[in-house]
Amino acid sequence: MEPFIPLISEVGFPIAVTLFVLYRMEAKLDHVVQSIQSLPERLSGK
Repeated sequence: MEPFIPLISEVGFPIAVTLFVLYRMEAKLDHVVQSIQSLPERLSGK
């Protein structure tokens, strides 16, 4: 059990940061996809 504690402390933080960044990026990508999908409607309206 003792060898796993340093491993978790060394790897756990980068994993947490990666998951947080991926979660934030997913929200931004959803917004980009919606914008791209609405683009033809906006272009045809002009």
